[in-house]
Amino acid sequence: MLWLCRAARQPQRDNNMKVTTLLIICSGLIFGSLGKPQFPEREKDPNFWNLGAQQTLSEALTLQDLNKNKANNLILFLGDGMGIPTVTAARILKGQLMGQSGEEMQLEMDKFPFVSLAKTYNTNAQVPDSAGTATAYLCGVKANEGTVGVSAAAVRSQCNTTQGNEVTSILRWAKDAGKSVGIVTTTRVNHATPSAAYAHSVDRDWYSDNEMPPEALEAGCRDIARQLFENIPNIDVIMGGGRKYMFPKNMSDVEYPGVAKQSGLRKDGRNLVEEWKDKKKDKKGFYIWNKKQLLSLNPNNVDYLLALFEPGDLMYDLERNTETDPSLTEMVEVAIKILKRNPRGFYLLVEGGRIDHGHHEGKAKQALHEAVEMDRAIGRAALMTSTYDTLTVVTADHSHMFNFGGYTPRGNTIFGLAPMTSDVDQKPFTSILYGNGPGYKIVSGGRENISTIDYTENDYQAQAAVPLSMETHGGEDVAVFAKGPLAHLFHGVHEQNYIPHVMAYAACIGQNKKHCVSQSGTDGLSPFRHIYERLLFVVLLKNWLSKWELT
Repeated sequence: MLWLCRAARQPQRDNNMKVTTLLIICSGLIFGSLGKPQFPEREKDPNFWNLGAQQTLSEALTLQDLNKNKANNLILFLGDGMGIPTVTAARILKGQLMGQSGEEMQLEMDKFPFVSLAKTYNTNAQVPDSAGTATAYLCGVKANEGTVGVSAAAVRSQCNTTQGNEVTSILRWAKDAGKSVGIVTTTRVNHATPSAAYAHSVDRDWYSDNEMPPEALEAGCRDIARQLFENIPNIDVIMGGGRKYMFPKNMSDVEYPGVAKQSGLRKDGRNLVEEWKDKKKDKKGFYIWNKKQLLSLNPNNVDYLLALFEPGDLMYDLERNTETDPSLTEMVEVAIKILKRNPRGFYLLVEGGRIDHGHHEGKAKQALHEAVEMDRAIGRAALMTSTYDTLTVVTADHSHMFNFGGYTPRGNTIFGLAPMTSDVDQKPFTSILYGNGPGYKIVSGGRENISTIDYTENDYQAQAAVPLSMETHGGEDVAVFAKGPLAHLFHGVHEQNYIPHVMAYAACIGQNKKHCVSQSGTDGLSPFRHIYERLLFVVLLKNWLSKWELT
């Protein structure tokens, strides 16, 4: 029987479907003949499950003593495109990378005691984009798709709708309160998610003046890269990609000299990096562009850090050069070391931005490894902070048309085949599939037979039901995981713009300060905070209703 299975691994192309079916049968026979259960032996004992549930119940009961401290520090981990199916698949992958079957593994975010759901729609879109959602969870205001840092009164790409419709972010509120602030991302630092923290742009694609229409420039609109340095000039830590948007057009890149597509893009001739360095030269400011420089820094001697590791987005974690390119975990560690020196605390936005890119390209393996790396970064941040005074929130901006199924057995590799062939076209299929995207392929008038290709390679594009050059977002709610002071306020189902309001409330910054009182010379949370909150809401609601009655 084992010989038969080995022989089946040498298929002839004209017999692939039969061979794949034989392989599936063989795998089942091998498991059966060797007598190996497909799950741990202890799971056969009811006591295993009963004791585990009782332990979880005991831990849950301790949550009745709510953490009502003031949050000195705020951390938001944003997994771009990290819908709930991605969270589940990443959990399994993490476990399998550690030699386990995977399903029973816990992600770092799984350990957070409070979980809620956020509704992700944009004001003008049922299925959202990353710009409108970023405005919601950073600025506290829902917005139109494609716009950042402006209200829904602004119209995408119409420069003249910018002025008067700007909305500020929690990063700005934290900075105004005297906290240190930072942005860490695996995308360009002027991409949709990070840009909503500092920019006000009616078009998310206006990365530099090179991408802007002449009429927008003539009307006085500024590109997002400029706004990074001009709107909030003292952001303490900026890490990610996007070098080419900071340098004059055709200026050769330091890492890819002579490569035209990596060269500078700015038409105005400005060198934004040099301008930043000039302003920070006497303020312990450092500009770096590689991992060696990052890890050689002494965080105690750094007040400002600008780190741009790629001309565009950072490399996928599976593809990055571990000698020259830092991981998200390494970036987060350095960022926290710098920011936590401020006794007034800090706000840090961390984006695992390429989860989204992997899904758009139909490359589930890239996307899931990005999610696992972000989870490592969450774990590292946990070791460096305390839930006593640090509110940490993990969420996503939106989901994707990604899922996995097919009645796979316990421990099935997350990138593997379903244990049966289709009863319609008699071909095998992977557990992971997309609702739409570039993985849709027709070969000889039918669905591609994946037994003829390597579906385990990093860039394999999983099969999709509808052909698209780029897979789309999904419209379902996303999870919000929270721990630390007032994390229990993340409960039930809320609008996505609720997120920064809770975080600001916990830290006594932004518009919610009346619940904070002085206690022995320090700010604390008043026992009457709920009364203050309700009174404030009544006043705001009354004013809002009066406004609309007049119109």
